[in-house]
Amino acid sequence: MLTSGPVVIMQMPERLNLGGVRTFLQEVEPLLKCHRPRIVLDCSQVRYIDSAGVEMMLHCLEEAMKRDGDLKLAALSPESEVILELMRVARVFEAFATSDDAVRSFNAIPAEAVLQDVPWYANVFGELGALKQAS
Repeated sequence: MLTSGPVVIMQMPERLNLGGVRTFLQEVEPLLKCHRPRIVLDCSQVRYIDSAGVEMMLHCLEEAMKRDGDLKLAALSPESEVILELMRVARVFEAFATSDDAVRSFNAIPAEAVLQDVPWYANVFGELGALKQAS
């Protein structure tokens, strides 16, 4: 496990089958229970992945998102990408060429910048009252 500021990089095991998943989950579960977990799963060493591995990655993503966090994948092999495509989950994950790219993506938009006092539609339609008056 590596850390880069508030982002944790977890090295995935070589085999993401039922046995590998159980061991890995024991390591990653405590990280998923913190507030706003930011985790990068480094898949550079993964040589085999089956449905248990894909389900574990989906579980980790779901747990991170429940706590207002995120999970991203890095350095997927072409074989792993094919497995994710075949299982129709490739679009669920944000994937990056390297762990550094994935870490930088967390820092691209600070959470504080996303919070706004004005609704998202205000820039397009103005305030809701003005929109109602126009109708």
